[in-house]
Amino acid sequence: MIKKILFKIFFFLGIISISIIFLPTLLMPKKLVLFGGKIMGYWSEICLKIFLSTKIIVKGKENIIKNEKFFIASSHQSMFETFYLQTIFNSPIFILKNELLKIPIFGWYLKKIGSISVNRNKISKDNLGLINKIKESVSNSKRPILIFPQATRVLPNDKIPFKKGVGRIYKELNIKCQPVAINSGYVWPKTGDLKFDKCITVSILNPISPGMNPNDFVNTIEKSIYLELDKLD
Repeated sequence: MIKKILFKIFFFLGIISISIIFLPTLLMPKKLVLFGGKIMGYWSEICLKIFLSTKIIVKGKENIIKNEKFFIASSHQSMFETFYLQTIFNSPIFILKNELLKIPIFGWYLKKIGSISVNRNKISKDNLGLINKIKESVSNSKRPILIFPQATRVLPNDKIPFKKGVGRIYKELNIKCQPVAINSGYVWPKTGDLKFDKCITVSILNPISPGMNPNDFVNTIEKSIYLELDKLD
């Protein structure tokens, strides 16, 4: 119990400290803010290893797409992947809930690094222009787009259907998709207790080329990611 409390204290104190230290970078080039994001990713790894004795394995690094544009479709069980994936890929551009941009200081960073927000509660002008924002970001940056097709954190055994919007993004971007399966919920679930002496595996799956029917694409990544998660249980 003490270690769980210490994990939460040190993790959040670290994130807050990094955010404060990097405040001046909000007025500087974006690459400095992105560096702060990577530090947060490594900090989450350090805290998990020290306080929860968590082993982190990155599987399938050879599948990472290189020298071409792509987007990432990842499972989402924990806060872990929002931080740690920044250390594996080239500082992804997040597609995230609009509410996150309203968090003091942290939201400023999300805006600075070009995160793309979605208001899931209503149809708005911004939502209608979402695809155009994503296409513009892909055109103007070498950083990959990162989307969580489940649209929210889920418990490890919840296999909710992937949102159809990822199929539209796949069709409109016409670039490869990098599916990623992460079983972080067995250590750091969205609800319930933190777990000790477990392993978090980040499994980078084979890329999917453009050209599929959008619905077939959604079914394909949903099946492949859930099958991989079953293997990681």
